[in-house]
Amino acid sequence: MLSTGLVIAVSAGRTSWLLPTSARPVPGSLAGLFGRSGVDLELGGLIAVLVLMFISYVATIRGADQLSPRAVLIAIAGLNAVLLLAPPLLSTDVFSYVAYGRIGAMYGANPYLHGPNAIAVDPAYTFIAARWVATPTVYGPLFTAVSYVLAPLNVGLNVLAYKVIAAASSLAIVLVVWKTARMRAVNPVRAVVLVGLNPVILVFGVGGGHNDLLMLALLLTGVYVLLRNNGQASGALIVAATAVKLTAGILLPFVFAHNARGRGGRGLRAVLTGAGVAAVLGGLLSFIVFGSGPFHLASTLEQVQHGGGLNSFSGLVLTLLGLGHLTGPVGLVLQIAFAICVAWLVIRVWRGDLDWITGAGWATAALLVTAGLLLPWYVGWLVPFAALSTDRRLAATAVLLTGVGLTTL
Repeated sequence: MLSTGLVIAVSAGRTSWLLPTSARPVPGSLAGLFGRSGVDLELGGLIAVLVLMFISYVATIRGADQLSPRAVLIAIAGLNAVLLLAPPLLSTDVFSYVAYGRIGAMYGANPYLHGPNAIAVDPAYTFIAARWVATPTVYGPLFTAVSYVLAPLNVGLNVLAYKVIAAASSLAIVLVVWKTARMRAVNPVRAVVLVGLNPVILVFGVGGGHNDLLMLALLLTGVYVLLRNNGQASGALIVAATAVKLTAGILLPFVFAHNARGRGGRGLRAVLTGAGVAAVLGGLLSFIVFGSGPFHLASTLEQVQHGGGLNSFSGLVLTLLGLGHLTGPVGLVLQIAFAICVAWLVIRVWRGDLDWITGAGWATAALLVTAGLLLPWYVGWLVPFAALSTDRRLAATAVLLTGVGLTTL
């Protein structure tokens, strides 16, 4: 794992397949510590390295019972460090973060109403992928407010800041998963191996500086404090995670169902109180900074999901069958199926037939399979739930989807 991660980090500056199209060749300000010092892996070499990384990941999971915690944690820290110091990998999302922050903080426009094409004169614009230049932000108000704070930095330092946030969040996830696994009588070494050495989380998440890791760090901390019987803090943290990326909200119905059972409903009241206070304060801050802009977030997300095409299971299958014109109707059916699946899982948790973290994990897996747009780093949403679940089938599903994610460079 360490060797393959180092090869990717060192060679990224010269391997066009590892770089976003808009950053080829990578400028010096974005090249990272290793610059253009490595070799050009080309497509065949990159595939070989990723296959070896995935095989190493699977072998490490299978042998987790024989591994020392120290060796695992050192490997995780080393991989996060080298991928932090590499150029931005495989996605232009981090440049979109920069652009959205600058739209509001430097140009006085609303990023929930305007895409990066509103600031075509800005240096960040040239790095945005063509398909996203007209798309307003799809991120929550908390993260967008953070992007305002970072906006005055130049593009290179801005990207580095987001990668630092991603790497720090990745390590925070490992710490929280370790502590939570011990509380749930799950092997903590195997749990942190599943999360901390996951190739999608490392290469796409940390390497690409994605905000999904910040969302997961807040979300999993909410899980941990809930297990420590602090329902108010848990509710607030889950809402904060949702204010980074709306995906985090999938956990809430399972938390509610779990806490509605026992203790006379006191646990549910505590979670609702914390979530309610955080929602009110967050909504007030959002209105002050963005006005009514975030109300457009749902429609923007719907448009993005409908444009997934080959970047989804349904879109890929329909395209291969020559039935691409059925994407809309099939998408609607899948949305209904997803809603039914989540409702069924929540009811099972409420009845006590299913562990709530396992239920949230299967709901996340269903979300990935039915999504109209599935990008590789989305697989990271599932992995921590799988790591904390006692259901080995959920872990196997996470590993399988990790392999699928690595094939969609």
